[in-house]
Amino acid sequence: MPEMTSYPPGFPTWAELASPAPERSKDFYRDLFGWYSYTLTADVGEYEIFTLGDVQGPEVGGMLTLDDDSLPSSWSCYFRTDDIPACLDSVRAAGGLVLVEPTDVADLGRMAVCSDPEGADFALWYPYRLQGAGAAREPSTLCWVELASREFHAARAFYGAVFGWKAVDRDYYGTVYTNWKIGDWSVAGLVAMDERWPPDYPAHWIPYFQVADCDASTAKAAELGGRVRIPPADVEPGRFSMVTDPTGARLALLTPTAASGR
Repeated sequence: MPEMTSYPPGFPTWAELASPAPERSKDFYRDLFGWYSYTLTADVGEYEIFTLGDVQGPEVGGMLTLDDDSLPSSWSCYFRTDDIPACLDSVRAAGGLVLVEPTDVADLGRMAVCSDPEGADFALWYPYRLQGAGAAREPSTLCWVELASREFHAARAFYGAVFGWKAVDRDYYGTVYTNWKIGDWSVAGLVAMDERWPPDYPAHWIPYFQVADCDASTAKAAELGGRVRIPPADVEPGRFSMVTDPTGARLALLTPTAASGR
């Protein structure tokens, strides 16, 4: 099992589900990914920790319960920082908003929630005991994060200013896809929302979870009450699909090619 013991600043480190129906969400992800979960009491209220296998397994994600069940369910992507106040200053200077001021999550770490100028939410993480996801590059773990944006060039400028990411464009099947990089590492992706997206669908971050068989996992997600938004398709990094869980949260599934790496 590839164990993750630390994350450099600017890297995605954690994924968190906000759900209006936590029991339904737990059932879905336990069945889909084989996750276990336990409840932690924190300053932000009860917080569900998803792990691989059992209570002793590595942490792979978290879940908050939405107090208002009329709010949409969604996944949030967390990015590592060594200095939350300085990062929040960069967010404000680049035109973003601070939605949740720095807050301790028990003894796990310190977090803040922001939105970019287009309204896409993301979070910052400074670790205490929890560095982030404790496993990677294996089935049922977070393997990629991607921003879907209508303001493609503005998004490139914003996240470059906040995290120091370098944008590298690639031609994917006639459309431009941006890999954001820190040094030689690709840390996140950017896809332009075009006419194929519903016109009222907002900009958002999407977590990708690795699976052993994209087709089988996509079919299982549908059987468990999810909806298939993009059927399994081959892309350069592997085979992927996009689904929404039974509460409406969007996520992607990816079976990477052997040569694709992280």
